[in-house]
Amino acid sequence: MLNAVLTALRDIPTPPFRTVLWKSVGLTLGLLAVVWIGTWAAADHFAAALPDGWRTAVEWLAGILLFVGLGFLVAPVAALFAGLYADEVAEVVERTRYPADPPGTAQPLVAGLLTALRFTAFVVLVNILMLPLLFFPGVNVPIFLIVNAYLLGREYFEQAAMRFRPPEAARALRAAHSGKVMLGGLTIAALLAIPIVNILTPLYATALMVHVVKLAERKERA
Repeated sequence: MLNAVLTALRDIPTPPFRTVLWKSVGLTLGLLAVVWIGTWAAADHFAAALPDGWRTAVEWLAGILLFVGLGFLVAPVAALFAGLYADEVAEVVERTRYPADPPGTAQPLVAGLLTALRFTAFVVLVNILMLPLLFFPGVNVPIFLIVNAYLLGREYFEQAAMRFRPPEAARALRAAHSGKVMLGGLTIAALLAIPIVNILTPLYATALMVHVVKLAERKERA
């Protein structure tokens, strides 16, 4: 398992991974810029009708909320766009690290997009629901890591496994190797918690879970 983590980390700076990273980061920054401009324009329009003192307060409040909100959205939005290229990353890992194994089959574009949208919306919703935990130091970090470890580990493992088997079989494989999946998910959740660096999460998670799927399959055949 440790070797899988280290190998996935070593793969991130390689050219194929950098290509996907720049694509997903570019799309992420573009979307966030549109949200920033649109929201700021709406707030400015609303503030224009207020007295001068209130106008300044509203503009400052809008700026702070935008900064915090967009900071929260960077990781899930990057995950959404990177999810569109997940099969590309998985193919690179399979080709370079497991050349003797049969290659996996990519999901159809529409199915992959729907999966990425569903997963991103679910993770965002769960993390919004966990925001009140910010007021409970000492408890919030472990709960954040455990919940996201389960969600992220499950989703990325099943995406990698479904390149080789039907969805039901992929879920059965995950259930049979839930310990490895959870450990891998913990490292993904830890990376997700680091600001700015967390844009690497989808690349690392996809690469890692390809390795975990390979480990699980080899154990099944043993």
